[in-house]
Amino acid sequence: MTENDSASVTAFHSHAFLGEGHEKSERKTWAVIWLCGAMMIAEIVGGLLFGSIALVADGLHMSTHAGALLLAALAYTYARKHADDTRFSFGTGKLGDLAGFTSAIILAMIALLIGYESVGRIFAPVPIHFAEAIPIAVLGLAVNVASAWLLSSGDHHHGHNHGHDHGHGHDDHDESQRIETRNGTVVLDVFEDGVPPRFRLYTETGPALTAQTASIETVRPDGSRQVFAMNDQGGYLESADEIPEPHAFTAHVRIGDQDYPAVFEEHEHAHGSTARDNNMRAAVIHVIADAAVSVLVIVGLLLARAFGWLWMDPLAGIVGAVVIASWSYGLIRDTGAILLDMNPDRQMADKVRQTIESEGDKLADLHLWRLGPGHLGAIVSVITTKVREADYYRGRLTRFKSLSHLTVEVRHRS
Repeated sequence: MTENDSASVTAFHSHAFLGEGHEKSERKTWAVIWLCGAMMIAEIVGGLLFGSIALVADGLHMSTHAGALLLAALAYTYARKHADDTRFSFGTGKLGDLAGFTSAIILAMIALLIGYESVGRIFAPVPIHFAEAIPIAVLGLAVNVASAWLLSSGDHHHGHNHGHDHGHGHDDHDESQRIETRNGTVVLDVFEDGVPPRFRLYTETGPALTAQTASIETVRPDGSRQVFAMNDQGGYLESADEIPEPHAFTAHVRIGDQDYPAVFEEHEHAHGSTARDNNMRAAVIHVIADAAVSVLVIVGLLLARAFGWLWMDPLAGIVGAVVIASWSYGLIRDTGAILLDMNPDRQMADKVRQTIESEGDKLADLHLWRLGPGHLGAIVSVITTKVREADYYRGRLTRFKSLSHLTVEVRHRS
């Protein structure tokens, strides 16, 4: 028995593995930095002019907030400017994860500092100037709410609600087909966000469909057929039965006595958090953590002023520290796994193995790692007794749209 080794790499020479909407996220982060910077200057200057040390202290706190966001913004800018720099073997897509990991460490340190200071104040209470502290806390909350709104605005393209009465842009859905009928346009979706896959059929223009007059029959490449009865879900029709894998078939949509074929090709996308922008996630966690602490502080101050419970203020600080520490841990865990090139999607790895081995070949080795938000790299080693080269297996794996950089090694065994 002999083995001949041959290796081949995809023709995708671009190593720009940045996340979708990278530049937009960069602009939003800089906008929030300007907002926080302006508030910081106003609080420090106002505190010095009016003799309010509490206002100065909150301004200095806002500076740490702006500093954390500055880290995120610089990561976005650097990654964009050096996206095509050949010194980075796999691009700069993971720079956001590095920034997110660093932000998570900063968050953990802030949680420890808040917890330490709060515990100290339980045993050694200090006088609270309610007239100054409460308005400042409310002002800080308003700034954080505005920051969170700015960072999260315009990100609705990640939603996948395919109900008829929600215009979420079905064109962005890979398993969505628009069908022109004699009575108007209907849309056929394969809906599977967190649920077993089913057909969804609804009218875009023209009269509404009814379950009694519409049905779907799939015809697969091997000739097998399956008829799907439809149930009315209020605004759209949904198939009663689940759609078996793979989603590669011709769907014959029957409306009345008319038949409209729609071809579906199998596409596999990354699952779970593979497409998540951890740099933006870290920035949002910073502002939400600060907002949560502001809410707890306001509640604590109001109760302390109303009932004389001075211990409520440090207790609110301890609760806030625990919440921030929890968020920080989750961010450290997720970004650390990416930086260490842990397999980001076991489900996709299993499907890659099934695809390679479905025709009798053997997958000898598979490495799967994240290159950036929504981008995966893979090294595939195949043992085969057939006359097949790397391009054949690369073609088999084109259904996995998140595999942005693919290396295929073929070992021929006789």
